[in-house]
Amino acid sequence: MYIHQLKEWPEFYWEQPKLVQPLTEIRHRQGRLLGKMENLGFPLRSEAVLQILTLDVIKSSEIEGEILDHSQVRSSIARKLRMDMSGLVASDRNVDGVVEMMLDATQQFATPLTKERLFHWHSELFPAGKSGMHNITTGDWRNGPMQVVSGAMGKERIHFQAPDAAIINKEMSLFLNWFNTKKDIDPVLKAGIAHLWFVTIHPFDDGNGRIARAIADMQLARADESSQRFYSMSAQIRLERKDYYDMLEDTQRDTLDITNWLEWFLACLGRAFNATENTLNSVLQKARFWETNNDQSLNERQRLMLNKLLDGFEGKLNTSKWATITKCSTDTALRDIQDLVEKKILQKENAGGRSTNYILLQ
Repeated sequence: MYIHQLKEWPEFYWEQPKLVQPLTEIRHRQGRLLGKMENLGFPLRSEAVLQILTLDVIKSSEIEGEILDHSQVRSSIARKLRMDMSGLVASDRNVDGVVEMMLDATQQFATPLTKERLFHWHSELFPAGKSGMHNITTGDWRNGPMQVVSGAMGKERIHFQAPDAAIINKEMSLFLNWFNTKKDIDPVLKAGIAHLWFVTIHPFDDGNGRIARAIADMQLARADESSQRFYSMSAQIRLERKDYYDMLEDTQRDTLDITNWLEWFLACLGRAFNATENTLNSVLQKARFWETNNDQSLNERQRLMLNKLLDGFEGKLNTSKWATITKCSTDTALRDIQDLVEKKILQKENAGGRSTNYILLQ
């Protein structure tokens, strides 16, 4: 039986002694991380938040197989948070929708989660009322059966079957009441329970995974008592996607004992904290770079491209890419690059090929 078919549903339980040590460690690391970020100072802290939120939005969509443009996501977040930045690019409606959901969840974490708010998130995720080529119900609960299936036609494997559409309103009322009022559960554990509970109900035609992760992020923001996000659970889940899906599937069967799921959730959160160290190092490296080159005379194109390199430019940088991104001629791009080479900011990469590539010297 699926857990939502058990007569005790949704009375989840877990072996508290198994969770005491990992939860204590997570809460300790959480406090240390927040303290470290507070000491960064406002500009660096804002840059770290922007990087983490960008990563969170991109990776949560990647888990579902949707690839979003990094520059568009970053620009959309910066605009919505009113960050004064140069080099912002236009973002399409789909990107803005995902960003809107994530920012509403994390920036307004103290506001109660309601049916209307979830409907708004869902409409933002699917502004055209389509998932791929298929029309779906948006801004409302699904009105048909829901199965999670894999495999070729005729050889399908059913991983999970959600509750009937007729009882979704009742199920979600119960969930939302618990989410907004239950105070006697550690807030980090509550994030893991909320994620699992929402995914089990699977109330929408599509987007359930992304919304479940947004709800978990909202609850983690409550646990942090901060709207500033310094770690990305979604980015870590993306790295562990197979284990994530396997754990969700295993937890849907036979028993409401969710100890294994909560142990995995806490361990994954711990690994997300580890990954934050890389983000912090990147932010500090970027700050040191601009501090070192503060007196250099650079045009807006050069500043734009240097920031892209510092943020982790994907692929090789050459004159044609520079020209395309900055919307200038290849001659202008070459002059920009040569100027940076002379200033010992860029250098030619020692690699073969028909085009010359450049990397940061510092």
